Amino acid sequence: MTEVDELAALEESLRRRFRVATSDVRVGDRTISILHPENAEELIDETDFERDERLPYWADLWPSARVLAGHVIGLRGSGRSLLELGCGCGLVATCASMAGFDVVASDYYEDAVRFARVNAKRNGAPSLRGLVLDWRQLPPDLERFDMVLASDVLYERPYGALMSRVLARALDGSGVSIVADPGRVARDEFLHSLEANGLALTSRTECPFADGQIRQTITLLEIARLP
Repeated sequence: MTEVDELAALEESLRRRFRVATSDVRVGDRTISILHPENAEELIDETDFERDERLPYWADLWPSARVLAGHVIGLRGSGRSLLELGCGCGLVATCASMAGFDVVASDYYEDAVRFARVNAKRNGAPSLRGLVLDWRQLPPDLERFDMVLASDVLYERPYGALMSRVLARALDGSGVSIVADPGRVARDEFLHSLEANGLALTSRTECPFADGQIRQTITLLEIARLP
């Protein structure tokens, strides 16, 4: 089976297993069509939540992801390696692939990774690799990347220090990370923990976001290793 056939079969499987919807997202001068579960609340699993408070945030298209997608699609990937942490349905990963990066889309949910791979194919982006990843238990053979992206991942207090450690583990020596954040509860802890993990904030950019009744300011936090 070719990769095209595999991804077509994967999309068919997702359509059978989920009630799906398609959202067209304007990113720069492009429209990206994202296939996703129609209602994230339908995916809540009490067993998953009782085990590790897992909730299906991956199934929504969050403003931070839309802002980060708009930023990354304007970059020149030139074949550089890129890891997205918490890829959701793959909007950012798709745009990164379009920009010329060699993309690994990772998420705690295997179905999120599946949707991300399908959405890259649906939008004509170069294929991307998928990786199921638990930030609390990183695999010992996790490769290092030229760029690491994450959007809206600081929504629980423990995630501040945890995300800092993950970036330190995943970034190449000269790598850069961009974390898009709307002002979540763990942002301060994340920034305070960078130095202890050999990292530093190199820039921050405030990006107003408006869509219907939604008004947010998304901050793009650029992180690099300490010299």
